Amino acid sequence: MLVEEKEMRVLSPTAILGYGFPLDSFRRGIAKGPHVIAVDAGSIDPGPYYLGSGNSFTDYKAVKRDLEVILTSCYDLGIPLVIGTAGGSGANMHLNWCLEIIREVVRENKLSFKAAIVEAEIPRNRLLKKLELGKIKKLFPHEEITLGDLEQSTAIVGQMGIEPFIKAFEFGADIIIAGRAYDPAVFACYPIFKGYDKALSLHMGKILECACIAATPGSGSDCMMGYIRKDHFCLEPLNETRRCTTTSVAAHTMYEKSNPYLLPGPGGALDLRFTSFEQVNEGVVKVKGSKYITSNQYTVKIEGAGLIGYRALSIAGARDPIFIGNVQEIILEVKKRVEDNFQDLIDPYFLTFRLYGRDGVMGAMEPLKNYACHELGIVIEAVSKSQEIANTICSFARSTMMHYGYPKRIATAGNLAFPFSPSDLEAGKVYKFLIHHLVEVDDPMELFKIRIAQI
Repeated sequence: MLVEEKEMRVLSPTAILGYGFPLDSFRRGIAKGPHVIAVDAGSIDPGPYYLGSGNSFTDYKAVKRDLEVILTSCYDLGIPLVIGTAGGSGANMHLNWCLEIIREVVRENKLSFKAAIVEAEIPRNRLLKKLELGKIKKLFPHEEITLGDLEQSTAIVGQMGIEPFIKAFEFGADIIIAGRAYDPAVFACYPIFKGYDKALSLHMGKILECACIAATPGSGSDCMMGYIRKDHFCLEPLNETRRCTTTSVAAHTMYEKSNPYLLPGPGGALDLRFTSFEQVNEGVVKVKGSKYITSNQYTVKIEGAGLIGYRALSIAGARDPIFIGNVQEIILEVKKRVEDNFQDLIDPYFLTFRLYGRDGVMGAMEPLKNYACHELGIVIEAVSKSQEIANTICSFARSTMMHYGYPKRIATAGNLAFPFSPSDLEAGKVYKFLIHHLVEVDDPMELFKIRIAQI
């Protein structure tokens, strides 16, 4: 595509560090002369386990592969690298895990960087003071935060905006490795630091955070280039098999939003009421007209996860049409049998049955209520305060359903088929999001700590 003199080129290699990207796409992006490479390294989407446990949902070797390609290119070109939500969830354990990989890549490839490491994990006592002052607000679907939520959370992070990144650039950082971050900020920070429009930068960041998912066919494992200029930005997939269209880019603008016209974030909201999308050529889309509304009160989204118990699972299949037709009644009876058998149990337990092939994905929202499936996949899940009790409840529920005598049953050898032996699986610790709230701050940097290190 045509390149204007006054533009910044932001290369997004992949939707999440460790998800990979084709080398041909990346090299095509490098050949276009990016001014910065930015990449999101995590998400809240995989659930609370990773934040609570301190583990990453991405693989060490996969992340190392991506980082080796990216870091060597940044070093050769002399351009900065920005990483947000390092290690998957962005707490200090995740941040240090990502740093370990970076140090390994740098050492093996004889590189050197001035790095800014931005911590997003928030000390509990700091939030206790905010709670006492009434400065923590509920965020749907959670209720008001409690002291118990703070105490039970094993890790609490804040979703940083652009300000810590810009401060890191002011310190002269070559690379920024940040904990939990507002995804668009990772891509918008460098253009804003260099004087480009805030609204356009954040909107472009909203698209680039997912790399080529905004293209057609979409992919989270392919590269996208953003070109930001004075009054617009353009998006271009770097794989010749993909195209950006006005529909694909507008659709992704609506992605993960509760309001089609407003996208709230730290310190304000993106106003999309006057945004326009224009097809520049077969694969490139131009976006303009986005505005930014500054909030009267700067807020930071905080996330916290805590241990609530242990899980056991049993996975089974059923194909008897009589069983399938009576499965809801059978589940109710199995639950009654479990309750009756363990009525003296002190510890509470949670028992559920997910029916894949009927409503295992949508649950109560499944619109096809009377759909006649010919087989069912059944996941029996038990959760309790100890692994031992979870195992007991799961085992008893599985054996009861296996041999339950339902009306008009013909076969007596068993109602369920098991793909695995043993049929019961210990899934270990269960975490829950206890904190999903907004905290009011006096300074956007208030909750975040920056340290500079030579790597």
